[in-house]
Amino acid sequence: IGMAAMGHTAIAEIQFADYIFPAFDQIVNEAAKYRYRSGAQWDCGRLTIRCAASAVGHGAIYHSQSPEGYFAHCPGLKLVYPRDPYTSKGLLRGAILDNNPVIFFESKRLYQYPRMSVPTSDFHIPLGNAEVIQGGDHVTIVAWGAHLQVVQIAAGMAAKDGISCEIIDLQTIQPWDEQTVLDSVTKTGRLIITHEAPLSFGVGAEIAATVQKELFLNLEAPVFRVCGLDTAVPLIFEKFHMPNQFKIYQSIKDVMEY
Repeated sequence: IGMAAMGHTAIAEIQFADYIFPAFDQIVNEAAKYRYRSGAQWDCGRLTIRCAASAVGHGAIYHSQSPEGYFAHCPGLKLVYPRDPYTSKGLLRGAILDNNPVIFFESKRLYQYPRMSVPTSDFHIPLGNAEVIQGGDHVTIVAWGAHLQVVQIAAGMAAKDGISCEIIDLQTIQPWDEQTVLDSVTKTGRLIITHEAPLSFGVGAEIAATVQKELFLNLEAPVFRVCGLDTAVPLIFEKFHMPNQFKIYQSIKDVMEY
């Protein structure tokens, strides 16, 4: 924080995101507020915090958490969640170039899968832009991070039933790309939001509230959420805790049959 306040590019790593909480006060009360409290005389805009987040399949309570909801409520921070190696490089470069403090959540599963070619040349993905990674007509599904791998499996299962799913990678949690989501739901009339973090008071609730306010008369069904359970992540029962492809597939059928 001090380096960034002095104008240097500071890139910190917290391994894992589960252990970010001792730094919570400094992040939300110092880094996020420097520009506001000083009347823009100084800021921490060149600070990027990398941290490995979300479930890995056997991480239990201290290696499986998705803490983006804690920070999404804090003005002054930007939150990023890439889905694969390509977006990891592009969004990390975008985070470094962005003139705001950014928390860059890296899904732990991405360290193993998928493998893909990434350009060696310099490129960046600007923050605040969602991406439609699969077009569809019947239902919109919004997710982020490696969890999108599960969403794509569920959408493939639904396709065998003749259900066409449009999948949106939010990419930036805060600020989130409202227009891309609203445009998609205007077309499909249905929305499912899914994330690994617990259901209650999660990022999905904010998206659901916005869509139902802006598109109430366009909706063919209530907004559905498929999320982690409101418990600590259990070791041997982690697969039951997570919003897997079967839960998402069931939600797709439910929203279509509403």
